[in-house]
Amino acid sequence: MASDRSQYHAAGAQPDPLQARRRFSGAARSYAGAAVVQRELGRRLMQRLDVVKLEPQRVLEVGCGPGIGTAELGKRYPKARILALDYSEAMLSEVRAPRFGRVRRIAGDAASMPLADDAADLIFSNLMLPWCSDLGAVFREFQRLLRPEGVLMFTTLGPDTLKELRAAWGQVDDAPHVHAFEDMHNVGDALVRARLADPVMDMEFLTVTYDSVTALMRELKACGGSNVAAGRRRGLAGKHALARMRAAYEAYRGPDGRVPATVEAVYGHAWGTAAPGSFHSEDGSVVVPLSRLRRRSG
Repeated sequence: MASDRSQYHAAGAQPDPLQARRRFSGAARSYAGAAVVQRELGRRLMQRLDVVKLEPQRVLEVGCGPGIGTAELGKRYPKARILALDYSEAMLSEVRAPRFGRVRRIAGDAASMPLADDAADLIFSNLMLPWCSDLGAVFREFQRLLRPEGVLMFTTLGPDTLKELRAAWGQVDDAPHVHAFEDMHNVGDALVRARLADPVMDMEFLTVTYDSVTALMRELKACGGSNVAAGRRRGLAGKHALARMRAAYEAYRGPDGRVPATVEAVYGHAWGTAAPGSFHSEDGSVVVPLSRLRRRSG
C-alpha cells in the first residue's frame, strides 16, 4: 500500500512535547532492552564518525536517553569530556559512567540547553529530533553550541516510518495514531536556516519484522515511542477499534508469517563553519575536500 506523505502534516499530527517527555520518562527502565531500532541507527551513525577528522575535547550528546550512545562515545573518545543531555531526569538516572571518558549528566530541553556558547567540538544526536516540535529552535541551539570547525552528526525519522501502522489505523478512524515525521529535505532546509555549514543529508529504508502487531506496539511503548500526536484521541482505544486495526495490518503480513514495520532512517551532518575549499556544485550538492575527511585508525 503506497504511503500518502501529504497527510503527515495534518492538524494535530505534530508531536506533543509534554506527552513525549512523559512517555520517555515512563520508559526509562525498559528503554535499553526494547530500543532495537535506536541501537541499530546509533551504531550506523557511530560508524560515520570513522571518516570525520576530529579529536574532540568536548562531546555533547543531545537526547542521551539511558546512555546507550554515551558509553560508545566515551570508548571512542576516551580523552574527551562527554556532556550527556536529556529532558527526562528519569532517563538520566539510568546513565552509567562509561569505562572510558568522563561524563557530565545535564537535564535540559534541546531547544534551550543550559550551556554556554561554543560548548562542544562534536554534537551527536541519535533519534531525538523526531520528538521535537520546533526543529528550527533545536538547530539554532546546535549552531550556538558548536565550536568553529566542530561537527554535528544526527539521525532522525522520515515520513514513511511506521507507514503500515498509520495506514491500518486509517481504516478505523481519522485521528492521528502515529505523529508526523519531518521530510529529509525539510530537515536540510532547517539546517541551512540555522546557519550550520555544509549540511549533508541521506536516508535509507529499514524493515523490522514482528510476530504480531501486538509485539510491535509493546516495543514502541517500552521505548517511549508510542503515539504522542497533539491531536491524538485521549484515553485508550477500545477493544473493537484495536481489533479492526490489527485486522487491517494483516494485509502486510509476509510469507514468513511476520508483520513488517518500515523505518525511514535519515542521517545528517553539518559543520560549525564552512569547510575550507568546499563549494556547491551545479546540482546543489555540497562538495567537501578530501583533506577534511580521514579514516580513523585503531
